[in-house]
Amino acid sequence: MTRARRSGRSEEGPPAAAEPAGFGARRLALAAVAEVLRSRTGLDEILARSPGADPLARAVAVTTFRRLGTLGRVLNERLAKGLSADERAFALLATGAAQILFLNVPDHAAVDLTVELARSDPKLRHLTGVANAVLRRVAREREAILAEEISPLEDAPVWLAERWTGTYGPERAAAMAAAHRDGAPVDLSAKEDAAGWAERLGGALLPSGSIRLADRTAIPDLPGYAEGAWWVQDAAAALPARLLGAGPGERVADLCAAPGGKTAQLAAAGAVVTAVDRSAARLGRLRQNLDRLRLGAEVVCTDALAFRAEPFDAVLLDAPCTATGTLRRHPDAAWTKQEGDLASLADLQRRLLDHAATLVRPGGRLVYCVCSLEPEEGEQQAAAFLRRHPEFERIPVAPGETGLGQAVVTDEGDLRTLPDAAGLPEAFRRGLDGFFACRVSRKPA
Repeated sequence: MTRARRSGRSEEGPPAAAEPAGFGARRLALAAVAEVLRSRTGLDEILARSPGADPLARAVAVTTFRRLGTLGRVLNERLAKGLSADERAFALLATGAAQILFLNVPDHAAVDLTVELARSDPKLRHLTGVANAVLRRVAREREAILAEEISPLEDAPVWLAERWTGTYGPERAAAMAAAHRDGAPVDLSAKEDAAGWAERLGGALLPSGSIRLADRTAIPDLPGYAEGAWWVQDAAAALPARLLGAGPGERVADLCAAPGGKTAQLAAAGAVVTAVDRSAARLGRLRQNLDRLRLGAEVVCTDALAFRAEPFDAVLLDAPCTATGTLRRHPDAAWTKQEGDLASLADLQRRLLDHAATLVRPGGRLVYCVCSLEPEEGEQQAAAFLRRHPEFERIPVAPGETGLGQAVVTDEGDLRTLPDAAGLPEAFRRGLDGFFACRVSRKPA
């Protein structure tokens, strides 16, 4: 008999103390923010590794990235030695300050649990006192901090803020950045009877045909989700497939298709769709979405540049890009990219466009789109394509085609949406994602 048994004690010793409520969510948020900053991996990809995690973790991480510039400034002004270059140390303080300033979290919970995070991590333990002092000061000075006029452009990386100011002008650039701060509503695309579903869901039917919900809510709990009546898709993201105008029986290729919102649109219109993407994991999500929606498509897992097939009636290319148009939903995307990424992405887009052109039959249509605000990925890419390919001609977007009016049509006849609602109908006052789309057709043989 062991000594532990003779004494009546467990060999394992006393049970470990339970974690405080909310500690795990904050630990995950801290780790996720630090990993995004360190590796430039997308936040969604990181959080997907922890399925079933407390939604608070996502809320803290997303809010931290949405206000990262402001948080950096606030903390730097209150730290005697300034901010640490260590991503994890910065993430500790930034996630704590984000809760105090921008989330409905009691100050004591935000401070105490951030301090406990530092104390429990050997690499952060030296910051226990600093975290306690600086976060208590932020809490005391919250009203003064929130009253400061901090330009929304401070919540974008310097290189992006400078680019937007140069491209769109200082006022429009600031309005776009303010829209990123505000976040995005939930938009849906319905298989059919969009007006009826808008009424059932208590949402609004937008002039573009999308449904905009009044409030953010648990999507799987909404009527129509289980039976596959609709899917989540920003109103701007729904426009390129509508511009393609695919009809019943038309053969359509959707290149770089995952996670499948545009594939669903095309299939719901009756097209015979081939969805192509290089990511098996993302295609898994596409298949799940199509199964729920009871829609069919041929799914091909390959690099779009390697895809070969008989020419299609229509091709949709939603090319990989900097994704700067989606910062309302994915604010971390601003911090996972660098200005140098533009050149490599623009080269990939050029090659994808040239290959997509080979898949279009004479008289067929091609829509190229990106969820980017950068002209090199949009307007300049389209103009260069038409110079290289005289066998194609632009099909201009008509102002009445989108439901958004002339404000989203460029002088050349392409589609350009911006995150703010300037010039849009009142129904779009909560903005759109930033998208560019150009529609062309191959001249008949």
